[in-house]
This record gives sequence, structure tokens and C-alpha cells, in this order.
Amino acid sequence: MILVIFSNFIRIIFSLMNSQLWGVKYCLVLLLFISLSFTGSAQDYSIPPEAKRILFLGNSITYQGTFVNYIDAYLSLRHPDKDYEILNLGLPSETVSGLSEPNHADGKFPRPDLLERLDRVLTQVAPDLVIANYGMNDGIYLPFDEERFDKFKKGMNWLHQVVENSGAEIIHITPPVYDERKGAAYANVLDLYSDWLISQRYTQDWKVIDLHWPMRKELEAQRQLDPEFAFAKDGVHPDETGHLLMAKEILLGLGEIVGEAMTVEELMSTSPHAMEVLKLIEQRQEILKLAWLTATGHIRPGIPDGLPMEEAEKTVKDIGLKIQDLTPLP
Repeated sequence: MILVIFSNFIRIIFSLMNSQLWGVKYCLVLLLFISLSFTGSAQDYSIPPEAKRILFLGNSITYQGTFVNYIDAYLSLRHPDKDYEILNLGLPSETVSGLSEPNHADGKFPRPDLLERLDRVLTQVAPDLVIANYGMNDGIYLPFDEERFDKFKKGMNWLHQVVENSGAEIIHITPPVYDERKGAAYANVLDLYSDWLISQRYTQDWKVIDLHWPMRKELEAQRQLDPEFAFAKDGVHPDETGHLLMAKEILLGLGEIVGEAMTVEELMSTSPHAMEVLKLIEQRQEILKLAWLTATGHIRPGIPDGLPMEEAEKTVKDIGLKIQDLTPLP
């Protein structure tokens, strides 16, 4: 493990030596390397025993929700006694940095800022645990800039503090990989943002699950086998293979044992009804996501209106009973 980390460290250092950003990057990467050398393995942040309502926040990748569905299905199958309530309130285009391109969405609207809605979400949802995945949009797809980086860091610190002040716990997730074939400069930005976020484990005692670097490693490995391989055709939004890897890394970070599952079926292999359960959870997640986004409010155009909460809760209760029938308690 240490040899792999050291090899990656040397590769990154040499790639940075010709960069004008050497000073900033060196500090971040060196801190990350030293920290990983002492820990030697991935962090394990088991879901607190008292936690029931788990809230996912993020941008369009979270809103798409495939990895959230996989996590919900896995936990429902493995831990039916826990009765977790997993809510997805990801919002497309959203940032924590408050930044937006002048021509975002062809100039139709600026990127929404989590600052605008977080207080309402935390008050109304009252989660026990928040799992937050930001960063992909926060550099607004431009080369590295110190001012933009500072806004990202400020936004992440604010998010962390607000969630903790609400009484909930928070786990941060590093952003998925940006495909360097769509822009090496922005891929490098997300490398830096991810390294900084990981470093907060050791400087601020944050809980941080890293999916960025495992995803990048897997992308590089798959391209050795197939040069045309890609998790995201647009460089941003992962396909089902990418979402499966995201779900696995998050579950590993939560202390789950996912083995060498290469497909969704293998990940859910504990039950003969697994795929039926997944379909029901996909229905439940979509209903609750739109209902809660509507109930808590947001300023992002183009999001369908959800059902009134009372109607949504009745509908998902019926779905939940079907899931319970397929996942009996041991």
C-alpha cells in the first residue's frame, strides 16, 4: 500500500514541477502524502447507531441519484432492521463556492448556490447525517485560480459548520473525476480540490470519503484495456459504471464490505429479490426527491414539481411495505 502511495506521490510531484502552481500544489500533495503514509488505509466512518434519516446533498450527479439508489438498496438488503430513511436533495448546477459562469446555461440562469437553501433544508428535513458531494461545479470549468479555490474552501467550511450547528453529523465526499480528455486543466483543478478536502481529515478532523482518486485510478486502468473507455461521455456525469464505483467507495467508507462486486447484481447479491428491491427504491427515491425539493424550495429552473408531502409520504409508505415484504428481518 505504501509503495503504491509513494509511486503516485512521485508521479504527481514530477507532473507539478513545471507548473506555475508548484508552491500551492506541493503543500497540498505533501500533506496528503504524509497523512496517508501514517494511516495506511481508507477511513471508516460507520453510520452512527442512532442515525435514521440520512440526507445526500450535491449537484446534478447527486440529483441523478443512481449511486444514492444503489446505496439505499444495499443498506435496505443488508440492514433491514436499521430502517434507514435516505433522502436525496441534490440540485443540478449547484455549488458551495457561489460562483457561476457568465454564460451558464446559455445565459438563462446562474448556478444556484447552496447558501440560498441549506437552512431551509436542514430545518425541514432534520437529518441525523448529511453526506455532501461538491466540487465538480465549483471551479466553474476554468483553469486553477487562487480566488476561486478560496471561495470553494470558504464554502466547504461554511457547509461543515452549518450542518454541525444543526445537530447533524456530516461526511464529505470528494468530487468524481473530471475526464482530462475533456480538459486537462480542469481535471487538475479537481485533483487539487480533492486533495485539499482529504487534508481536512487531518487538519480539522473532518470525515472525508475519497472517491476521486479511486475513480481516477480505475479510469486510467480501464483505458489501458480500452483506450475509448470513459465513465462520463461529457467528462462530468458518470454512467452506471461510474455510479456503481461511487456507491462502492462510499459504502466502503461507511464500513461496509462490498468485496469485488463488478456489477450491480453482484453488489446486491445477498437477496434473490435484490433487483426487484432496487426498482422499488428507485421509485421511492424519485418521488421523495422531487417532493422534498419542492417543499424546501430552490431557485433552479427546470426541476419538475413534486407531489405535496402528505401525498408523497403516503405513496412511498406503500412502496416501503412492498420492500419490507422482500427484505424480511433475520
